[in-house]
Amino acid sequence: MSKKINYDNWSKDELVKEIKRIKETTYGLVWHRDLPEEKIDILINPDARTPSEMFPNEMTGKPFPVLKEVKTKAIETDKNKPTNILIEGDNYHSLAVLNFTHENTIDFIYIDPPYNTGSKSWKYNNDYVDKEDPFRHSKFISFLYKRLKLSKNLLKESGVICLTIDDHEIFPVGMLMDEIFGEENRLGVVTIVHNPRGRSDDKFFATSHEYALFYAKNATQAKILKLDLNEEQIEAFNLEDDISKYRLLPLRRSGSNSLRTARRNLFYPIYYNPKTGEKLVNDPKNKSFIEILPIDTKGIERVWRWGEETLSKTIDSEIVIRESKGKYIVLAKDRIKSGRRLKTYWVDPKYDASSHGTILLESILGKNKAFDYPKSIFALLDTLKIVVGDNKDATVLDFFAGSGTTGHALLKLNKEDDGSRRFILCTNNENNICTDVCYPRITKVIEGYKSTNGEKVDALGSNLRYFTAYDFIEAKETDRNKRKLVNQSTEMLCIKESAFELVQESDDFKIFRNHDKYLGIIFHEDSISDYKKVIKKINGHFNTYTFSMTDDPHKEEFADVADKVTLCAIPDVILKVYREIFKE
Repeated sequence: MSKKINYDNWSKDELVKEIKRIKETTYGLVWHRDLPEEKIDILINPDARTPSEMFPNEMTGKPFPVLKEVKTKAIETDKNKPTNILIEGDNYHSLAVLNFTHENTIDFIYIDPPYNTGSKSWKYNNDYVDKEDPFRHSKFISFLYKRLKLSKNLLKESGVICLTIDDHEIFPVGMLMDEIFGEENRLGVVTIVHNPRGRSDDKFFATSHEYALFYAKNATQAKILKLDLNEEQIEAFNLEDDISKYRLLPLRRSGSNSLRTARRNLFYPIYYNPKTGEKLVNDPKNKSFIEILPIDTKGIERVWRWGEETLSKTIDSEIVIRESKGKYIVLAKDRIKSGRRLKTYWVDPKYDASSHGTILLESILGKNKAFDYPKSIFALLDTLKIVVGDNKDATVLDFFAGSGTTGHALLKLNKEDDGSRRFILCTNNENNICTDVCYPRITKVIEGYKSTNGEKVDALGSNLRYFTAYDFIEAKETDRNKRKLVNQSTEMLCIKESAFELVQESDDFKIFRNHDKYLGIIFHEDSISDYKKVIKKINGHFNTYTFSMTDDPHKEEFADVADKVTLCAIPDVILKVYREIFKE
């Protein structure tokens, strides 16, 4: 056992030197910071992990983002269908807003962040990060760290997150995910063959795969579902009895753990009467029965798949014995199941990102190379099915939305099973990715379109609201700034309550409807009485947000309509979230 070091009498310089040594040698997530070397206090600052990524609005003292709806981009095909959200802007700011609107409400997060290959496809602090940058891994981890921390707050306790990544960052990102979500919540690491041809410019091996890291917020409450059997698998179960369809598999085990020396309790005789077809586990002491042992054709003693007790209960219904060349083979009925559990290696032509990602996107938008490396829609579809396939009301978030494959796949899944799942997509507009790729793609698949080869593709239906996250409020809590935040909070509150149908509007308050529930926003406390007159005439409950300089929503003034309202003070309810996110 190593001797415990006593640091009580060490000088500051000695402590700094020791901390530097530990951080350089410990196996763990310690990465360089983008700070001058002389700022050594970062090494002994307990909050040293605070990323140094900065935004112009934060530097000017305006860190609090607000959303604005682009009403001309709204799509509505059916009021009875859910409303999906697309947010254009930096995903860090979008996640900050969602921490107010969707805390603990997201069922599944899927993200496909940039792969940091050094090809100048990703910026940090508004600069491209190339492969010669000695801090490229540090910057990437810092970039992801603050976003993943915010995203974890959004997941339900039963929620799951899937992050896809390639070899350039798999090791640091895996450690980062372990740190944020916990090793105990790692559900699996899946290898997906998305480029079966392999990358031709790789020096040693032609890379043909990527990784999908699945983590739960709480693994004890999460689940991964089975996929339906495909036609080929169903056809394999070509036999049928009174119970179900089945196929026959050898009862004798082969491969690993199949030797008698490894599993002695699974080596025992089965007795069979060829004349009557009777099968027994216990020796009948009858010469009409023959003894069958799990010994292979080479004379190697192996074991049965089932124990004696299990076999004795099912030997009549689940076991078939056949004769071949004078020897008897014991077969077990492998019954058809409702689904199949996916393995950690996904290889199927449908996962090819070129055929079902790039070419599909081009056929939708009618232009080449609209987006680099879009995912196969089938990879997303299967991912959605195993996480939210049984939850037709799930909410799914993708804050690296790119070309919008996640949204497309979710709408396709809803169409298949008549689901009401909704998505939230967040992406910046670098190279017009949001306005010229993501939004047009989602629009076309909702409304239907004609592909580049002239094929008419049916509409998937749904509704969409488009928001931007480019406006900010000063952090200083003055009365003026509080008023300003409330005046610009309408879109955020509509998203929080999923209420977008405007019922009544005035200078001092607005009322929106979500089916039989209502959202009320009161911008000036002097208009409370006017607001109450209106809601008394409407049947339904009103989630009411009232301007207040404090956390008091003027409860006393609503006493006469207490049964119709749930009250909340703004902007305090928003500021509480932002203070925590943007604390210095």
